[in-house]
Order: sequence, then C-alpha cells, then structure tokens
Amino acid sequence: MAIKALRGFKDILPGESEKYRFMEEQARQVFKNFGFNEIRLPLLEKTELFARGIGDHTDIVEKEMYTFKDRRGDSVTLRPEATAGIMRAVLEHKLYSQGRDLKLFTIGPMFRYERPQKGRLRQFNQINSELIGSQSPLADAEIIGMAWDILTRCTSAELRVEINSLGCPDCRPLHREALNLFLENQAKELCEDCIRRSKTNPLRIFDCKQEKCRSILKLAPLIKHYWCPECSKHLGEVLDFLEIFEIPFVINPYLVRGLDYYVRTTFEIIAQGLGAQNTVAAGGRYDGLSKVLGGPDLPGVGMAVGMERLLLLLDKDDYSDRLQLFIAALGREAREEAVEWLKEFRDNNISVQISYEDKSLKAQLKQADRLKARYVLIVGEKELEEEEAILKNMETSQQQAISLDEVTASVIKAICSETEETQE
Repeated sequence: MAIKALRGFKDILPGESEKYRFMEEQARQVFKNFGFNEIRLPLLEKTELFARGIGDHTDIVEKEMYTFKDRRGDSVTLRPEATAGIMRAVLEHKLYSQGRDLKLFTIGPMFRYERPQKGRLRQFNQINSELIGSQSPLADAEIIGMAWDILTRCTSAELRVEINSLGCPDCRPLHREALNLFLENQAKELCEDCIRRSKTNPLRIFDCKQEKCRSILKLAPLIKHYWCPECSKHLGEVLDFLEIFEIPFVINPYLVRGLDYYVRTTFEIIAQGLGAQNTVAAGGRYDGLSKVLGGPDLPGVGMAVGMERLLLLLDKDDYSDRLQLFIAALGREAREEAVEWLKEFRDNNISVQISYEDKSLKAQLKQADRLKARYVLIVGEKELEEEEAILKNMETSQQQAISLDEVTASVIKAICSETEETQE
C-alpha cells in the first residue's frame, strides 16, 4: 500500500502554492508599510512554554497539542500558536532592552490535534504579528488595521470586525465573582465542558457552541457591566481610531479570551460565506504574558490570520506566474544555439523553458501552450541559414523576425515592454 500523508496534514501542490505565496506577499507588504520586522521561530519548543503561556486549563493544552518526550526525556511540543514563542524569543534575547516598541511578525505552520474540516487542518499556516512595549489604544487599532489590510488585499468578501474589552486586573475580579455565582446556579443545565470550564476558567464558557448553553449564557453577567473608567476609555479610543481607519466593527459582548494575562481589547474578523468556521483573523491585548513567562512587565498586543481560512476567500483561482518565454528549437544545431541563450535570459530575470526532447514544431507549440507561455522563440535550420529567429506572441499570434546577432536583447526588450504596458 502506498504511503499517504497523515490525516489533517496536507500537501500544498503547484497551483495552490502560488496562492499561499500571494497571501504571504500581501502580508509582507502590509508589515513593511506598518514598520514591522520579521522573526523566524523554531517549530519545536519546551512544553512548559505553552503550558504557562497559553494556560493549563485550555483546550489547546489539554487536548490539542502535539507533545512528546525527546531522547533525553524532556517534554517538547510542536508550536500550536506563535505569540508565546515570540515572547519567549523577546525575553531570551532581551530584545526589549533596545529602548523602543518591538514590531515583529512571523509566517509559518502551527500544529493542533483537532478534527480536520474545511479551513481547519492539524498542520495549518498563520500570519502573525505582535506589538510589544505599548499600552496605547492606537497600538491596538494598528494591529487590527494590519489584519484588515491583509485581508482586504486578498479578498473582496464581506468582512467585519467584532470587538470587546476583557477589562483589567482591577475590574475583572468583580465580573468573575458574579459569573461564578451565576454558573453555580445554572450548573445542572450546562454541558460537561462548561461545568469543567466554570471551575478552572469561567470566561471560556462563552466559547461553548452548544445551543442550550448559549441560550443560558445570554442571561450571564457580562464584563462590559464591570469595566472600570480606564477600560471604558481605552476601548472608546480604539473604536475612534477604527472609525478614522474606516474599518467597520460591531461590539460583541460575548467575545472573550479565557486567560488572566489577556486584558482589554480582544477582536475577531469575520467573513461572510464560511459557515460556522467564519473567523479569518483574531487577536487582542496580553499585557500579562511577559510576567507569566518570567520576564519584565511588558505590554503587548497581537493578531493572527488563518491562511487556510483566507484561502477559501481568495478572489481568483489562478495566482501562478505565467512563463514568459518558451524556446522551440528544431534540430541539434538549433538546440545548441538556443541553450546558449538560456542563461542570458535567466540572468535578466526572464522565465524561460526549452523542450528536453527533440519534438516537432507542432508538439513544442502545444507544450508552450500548456505552460501558458507568453512568447515562443522559434529557431530551426531554416532560421539559422537566414540568421533570423521567429518570436511569436501566443496571445495575439503575431510573429516577428529577430536577427540572431541581437536575439536575446530583442526578446528581452519585447517581453519587458509588454510587462510594463500590462502593469500600467
């Protein structure tokens, strides 16, 4: 039996890999516009990083992580998300000592043992950014703005931002006390997961997808009724900036993050047409994470874009770059002449291919058509005798004779001129 990929792990084949490259290119341009720098992280980290950084009482740590013992017996984990790893790198290398806000991004695979479904894989890809060092509401708005810009560069789908404030260490305890009392009175009506969460991480009950629980939780006390003046002001300023950025939003009082170090702003960007898995980007403020990981008190805010979700929303089917030139060489002498041109074309960033087999002109033109070549350069015995090659535009079928003495320069000029006209 042939060996196949693991369930939930997907090969990204030619034709689709270009779509991932397109998303990455759009993200990199946005990060450049906002002044963010790339950081590349290991895929494998100590399990303790995620147990402390994400939380022991989360589905990610309890159910979804790929964790195993290495040969020394140390517990290691394939990263399920990027924020904890970025903060670990910031603390390990003391990047915070540079005396400025840190603007970092990373793009790459994450791993979670979940039930594979449309837009959700066990190895999935994310675009992540973190802004560390600022408590300003503008930092929150810029993080949301970056996620929004990346998405709108890639898709024309209808999007909206859902946003909430989780409060702060001053106002969250009051809400937790009221929520715990409510849950104690409703314990018999809740599902097993909600009962478990109510004892370890009460805020996470708002993540429950069961209709019965969701109906009960509509009566639960909400954090918005316990915001202190500073938290209300912070959210108000974030929303003011979003309006300036012309980013549509709605306040979702049920949107939460279940960990204590998450504070104030939390958000998701929702796309129409994706069904239940309609969150394409999410993030928020995590001012307490650095201290949880043993570092100084560093405020932070970040976001992640799910590339598999965004893939479902791309506007085009084909993002591949067309082959610029195919050389149809007829006969041994013509092929030897054509091979000398290949390097010069490629040195000038012209994508070019040639048939490895000795085929007829008709067969080579069919090959060029399958490769979607813009131009075909035809050279055979007749052309060598006349010291001219034929350059054929595959879209218009127009042909022109080109002197062999100037063949590479003339072809490069023709291709570059068309490229400039297309870009205009």
